[in-house]
Amino acid sequence: MDYKVLASDLVNKCRAKGAEKAEIYIEIGRELSIEVRNGELETVQEASSHGVGVRVFRQGRLGFAHCNDLSESALDNTLLQAVEFAKNATPDDNNVLPESSAISPVDHLYDPSISQVPMPDKIALAKEVESLAVKDARISKSAGAAYFETESEVFIVNSHGLSNSSRTSICGFGVSVVAEKGDQKSSGSESCRRRFFGDLKSADSIASEAARKAYEMLDPRMINTQKAPVIFHPDVAFSLLGGLLAAVNGERVLQGASFLGERMRQRIGSENITIIDDGIRPRGLGSSPFDGEGVATRKSIIVENGILQQFMYNANAAHRAGKESTGNAVRGGFTNLPGIGAHNFYLKAGTMSPEEILRATPRGLLLKNVTGYGINPVNGNFSGGAAGFWIENGRIAFPVKGLTVAGTADEMLAGIDMLGNDLDKNLSLTAPTIRIRTLQIGGDN
Repeated sequence: MDYKVLASDLVNKCRAKGAEKAEIYIEIGRELSIEVRNGELETVQEASSHGVGVRVFRQGRLGFAHCNDLSESALDNTLLQAVEFAKNATPDDNNVLPESSAISPVDHLYDPSISQVPMPDKIALAKEVESLAVKDARISKSAGAAYFETESEVFIVNSHGLSNSSRTSICGFGVSVVAEKGDQKSSGSESCRRRFFGDLKSADSIASEAARKAYEMLDPRMINTQKAPVIFHPDVAFSLLGGLLAAVNGERVLQGASFLGERMRQRIGSENITIIDDGIRPRGLGSSPFDGEGVATRKSIIVENGILQQFMYNANAAHRAGKESTGNAVRGGFTNLPGIGAHNFYLKAGTMSPEEILRATPRGLLLKNVTGYGINPVNGNFSGGAAGFWIENGRIAFPVKGLTVAGTADEMLAGIDMLGNDLDKNLSLTAPTIRIRTLQIGGDN
């Protein structure tokens, strides 16, 4: 089936039914998941899916409907539903569709060989990573291993003449294990996700990292409540970047729900900080030639040398703000309307190695795990449970658990005085090792 032709026909049918503007979003996908535990295959699930999302506008009113049945009658009913919904909706002048059909060419987002790798090899990979992880004498048991893969093709056509399509793939595997010592239990997990099967890390590297994360946290101690430098390991980058990502969401800004809403072109952190959203990185897990509305993606500098440069918009929010879409419309599939989100969102790397940052810290906390929500995008406050390692004389002294770390986005971003050179661009939300000059650490009084 030629899905672009189908989408174009459906747009025309929407207009014939009374829609002034229409958009058809078609998604075709395949998923595979494999789970093993204790060397035994537990589940293999493979499924194909397809569906259509229909968005129409009539006198500024929005109507949306979707279906996973591509028969003519089902599609006709879905189009009619969308038009009828629009008749009863509230008018909004910001209900707009993008007009340009330009895309940003992005290389290496689809690996046709993934589906050609024999199923036994994928099962064997999951079993191997588990077997290697539990071989470590310090590991007492496995919490399971898994392999997954997805292939997806998206078609977006609208009544302004926009007509785009793209195909992507992702595969990955990982393992979780438990280390025990007396009454203590400590878990560790590690995984790898890539666009191409051949780019996956070795089973040995994933297994050894999962095991290390489990056993290194045994025999933790408690420290006194104090202020001290805190080094954020890349594993906890989300606790900083997640809140910032929400705070530069143009919809939140318009709603007055962002602590950065009134700070455009102002300094929000130290000169060390440059934050980028890159939608066109080859092989990037969040890369795409266009966003969830068909708008061309791009590489955007969100914060440059500590100065806030831009917010992220889809078509609706951009129209309300008097801006242009930044190509940041995201959709959770054909059943959802477009929201706003990032592609590959990262803090630019520095020049110091993680070891150099550690040695330059006479005393402080190396943060490896954070619970909670990180930076609150509304007020900029930060707090969460913390675990990691206490540093003495520039070296790791012992593991610590049961701590809290608290501060504000302003003091944290302004306090970043060292950045590592260990940025992993294979992740879609990532940062290098970061040192913040001082933060409040809660422990024993």
